[in-house]
Amino acid sequence: MSLVGIDINKHMIEYARAQAQAHHVDDRVEFRAMDALLILEFPAGYFDLVNLRLGFSFLRTWDWPKMLSELLRVARPSGVVRVTDPEFMPQSNSPALTRLFEMLQCAFYRAGHLFTAESVGLIDHLPQLLKQHGCQQVQTKAYAIEYRAGTVEGEAFHEDLKLFYQTIRPFLQKWGCAAKDYEAIYQQAFDEMHQPDFHATWNILTVWGSKPRPKSQ
Repeated sequence: MSLVGIDINKHMIEYARAQAQAHHVDDRVEFRAMDALLILEFPAGYFDLVNLRLGFSFLRTWDWPKMLSELLRVARPSGVVRVTDPEFMPQSNSPALTRLFEMLQCAFYRAGHLFTAESVGLIDHLPQLLKQHGCQQVQTKAYAIEYRAGTVEGEAFHEDLKLFYQTIRPFLQKWGCAAKDYEAIYQQAFDEMHQPDFHATWNILTVWGSKPRPKSQ
C-alpha cells in the first residue's frame, strides 16, 4: 500500500514528511504541496481510495461540485470517495466556549462554508451531495470524539482552540460575528476549560460512496 497526501501549505508538507520519516514510513507515504481547489495533479483513475477531511475549512458551498468531480476523476472505477467533516459546534459544559463557536458558525455561514446557519449546516448535506455528483452506494458512519480536562486530548484541545480563537478574530470581525466583549468571552472560555469537570464532545460524520464502473459497450 502507498499513500499520497496533499496540502496547500508547504510548511505543513515539510512537517508531514518529517513525521513520516520519524515513523519509518517515508518509503510508502508521499506528500505534495497542491491547491485542492484547482485541478488535482494526478491522472484519472489513479487511486483506490480518495479521502477528504475537514473540507468545511476551505470549501464554500459552491466549491463542492467541482471538488467531488475531481475526487471522482482521480478514483479508479469502483474506487471509494470518502469525506469526513464535523458537526460544526462541539457540545460542552462551557457556556463561553459555546458562545465562541456560535460566533464562528455565524462567520462560516456568512462566508459561504455552510449550507444553513446551524451546526449540521454541512454534514446534513454531504450524503446527498455525493449522490448528486456521481457516487453510488453512499453510506454514512457517525462517531464522537471526547475531550476532558486533565487528559492529553483535553489539553491538546485547549491549546489548539486557544491559538485558533486568537488568530480567527479578524475573520469573525470581517463577517460581523464577533461580540463586542469578545476578549472577555475568550478569557472566560479558557478559564472554564481549565476546570476539572470540563468536558466536550465533537460529533463527526464520515460519508463515502463508490465511483461507477463504465457502462459496457
